[in-house]
Amino acid sequence: MTTMTEASVREFKMPDVGEGLTEAEILKWYVQPGDTVTDGQVVCEVETAKAAVELPIPYDGVVRDLHFPEGTTVDVGTAIISVDVGGGSAAPAPAAEQPAAAAPAEEPKAAGSGRQPVLVGYGVATSSTRRRPRKGPEVPVQQASTAIQTELNGHAPTAPEPAPAAAQAGQDRPLAKPPVRKLAKDLGVDLTTVVPTGPDGIITREDVHAAVAAAVPAAPEPAVASAPAAAPASHDTARETRIPVKGVRKATAAAMVGSAFTAPHVTEFVTVDVTRTMKLVEELKADKEFAGLRVNPLLLIAKALLVAIRRNPDVNASWDEAAQEIVVKHYVNLGIAAATPRGLIVPNIKDAHAKTLPQLAESLGELVSTARDGKTSPAAMQGGTVTITNVGVFGVDTGTPILNPGESAILAVGAIKPQPWVHKGKVKPRQVTTLALSFDHRLVDGELGSKVLADVAAILEQPKRLITWA
Repeated sequence: MTTMTEASVREFKMPDVGEGLTEAEILKWYVQPGDTVTDGQVVCEVETAKAAVELPIPYDGVVRDLHFPEGTTVDVGTAIISVDVGGGSAAPAPAAEQPAAAAPAEEPKAAGSGRQPVLVGYGVATSSTRRRPRKGPEVPVQQASTAIQTELNGHAPTAPEPAPAAAQAGQDRPLAKPPVRKLAKDLGVDLTTVVPTGPDGIITREDVHAAVAAAVPAAPEPAVASAPAAAPASHDTARETRIPVKGVRKATAAAMVGSAFTAPHVTEFVTVDVTRTMKLVEELKADKEFAGLRVNPLLLIAKALLVAIRRNPDVNASWDEAAQEIVVKHYVNLGIAAATPRGLIVPNIKDAHAKTLPQLAESLGELVSTARDGKTSPAAMQGGTVTITNVGVFGVDTGTPILNPGESAILAVGAIKPQPWVHKGKVKPRQVTTLALSFDHRLVDGELGSKVLADVAAILEQPKRLITWA
């Protein structure tokens, strides 16, 4: 009977939901042991380094066990939920899985319930965040990363985890993935005493359980146990809040540091009278061709940038470091930087250059709504070529945006507001904004960058150029 029951239990493993990502954090469970599930039903939401994704279960049955609590980071390929597909009732979790299931979940961060502006900021790296096992030569790389953070922040970053006493004595830090380290901490196991059996000397979950079963005495354990106890004294919890950097925010930070220290940035600015563009926006809102569509200044700014790229196609390129080549793109995947509760992301409109103005309006509306709901897929953030970031929605005049990694240019749009302006020989109140274009100087020289920015400004000043330059 036991064999038949166990044979009817299916284990659903953490899938690779982001093109090569190696782990994901379980944000929320939508089911509990004993619940009935059907094929295609969403059972949980997970966050990778790129986006939050809902996971559907691929079969019918009754939930037997949730192997990990909310807030746990799990490796791709690890079973996260078991389902009895034979129609039986939920059974207790196997003994080997109890420590992981009993691990305390991280306290969820409060999110504002009010509507927030979403178009702003910078982006997430388009490359996958594949993590390799640490080896000896990696120490200088870690030191270099620390030096970069020190230069940016003015102080050395706080170490995320105190080194074990054995490691402080000159030995290498034990190799183990975060879920395994958490398991060892929960079970009181000193990783320096565990014999690794994984590839490249990595400690596995089985190694930790084996150490518990063998009751191996851990001599350095008092020193290791005392270090975490002293950590809370280093800051005042009543006056400070510490937020773990992970998921989208962690990937964004890494991408921005990589972009800033890889691509030589140049930023140019222009202040322009957009009064005629604002009038055209109001006219388009009343046009039946745009009924039900989102029509705002960003729509015409996006179209102006697309026309400027068509007039200056060499700006739409990328740098191939391996081949030492400049790759000119004959398509435009237009990124729109968006602020979400989980961090800044840059989904892009595929083949934006081929869309009519109503089609572009529809795509922009869908992109913004999806980003606000936190449902942007990893695929929507891949393959961007140029980006627009609208800092003006926050009342900001302009900025010096950092390039989305792998892209050639990013256009920042400032607040549009009435200002005194010389118009037809007289000072009059006009709708004015400041544009800032950052570009990769390896790909785009000053002349080309200036032409693109000047074309965008000229179109916004005289939007009829959308017709004459098309």
